[in-house]
Amino acid sequence: MKARALLLVMSGAVLASMACTQAETPPPQEEQQAVVDPCEGLNTLTEAEKAEGWELLFDGKTKSGWHGYNGQSTEAWMIEDCALKSVGTEGNYGSDMRADMVTDPEFTNFEMVIDWKATTAGNSGLMYGVIEDPKYDAAWKTGPEYQFVDDVGFPEKLEEWQKAGANYAMHTAAEDKVLKPVGEWNTTKIVVNGPHVEHWLNGKKIVEFERWTDEWKKLKNSGKWKDAPDYGDAKTGRIVIQDHGSVFWFRNIKIREIEDTPAEE
Repeated sequence: MKARALLLVMSGAVLASMACTQAETPPPQEEQQAVVDPCEGLNTLTEAEKAEGWELLFDGKTKSGWHGYNGQSTEAWMIEDCALKSVGTEGNYGSDMRADMVTDPEFTNFEMVIDWKATTAGNSGLMYGVIEDPKYDAAWKTGPEYQFVDDVGFPEKLEEWQKAGANYAMHTAAEDKVLKPVGEWNTTKIVVNGPHVEHWLNGKKIVEFERWTDEWKKLKNSGKWKDAPDYGDAKTGRIVIQDHGSVFWFRNIKIREIEDTPAEE
């Protein structure tokens, strides 16, 4: 009897200990909610785009693949909200001799896409065919520019050749272009194929011209470029995003090289 009683006591102690342990063990935590990547779907290529030869010029995280024009510091550029941002200056405007961002590789014939977002009174641009050389103190003296600007809020009167989408100081953009309001993303496409160039804005072609023709040379020599003799002459050069002292964001920057289509004889 004593042995049986002792066994019962011991069994009860074990059960009590197990119950206590179970009571102290916290219930399993609820499954953690999936963390949403704020950059998901941005600065990436689809399989179809890869098959078509598209390449990213911006990874959404770093300045890799870019440098300052003629080796200038890029401190005025940062990565914010999955975009490349020009931090701007007081008044949101500044010198056109600031450190523009320049691609490491050069390009000849290509199709390029870039999303951009402006701030009130902002002014910037995308250049191509840019040559780096100490004899040039600014990228715009060598490469044509697709104008990025706040058409509505810019504090001074803009000429038509200064407005968004224009081939700056050369060819004006179509009157029926669709420019998104400040703070919203615009999508720009540029096609450069030998002498033929196209500017697109939000899915619509707004500028089309031929380089190096008599008409092109007349425009070049009669306007802003009279004192920039090498402007637009290069067939191969770098792509540049301008820092004009304004706050802008750029993302989804991609390019594909294309074969030069010879003109019909």
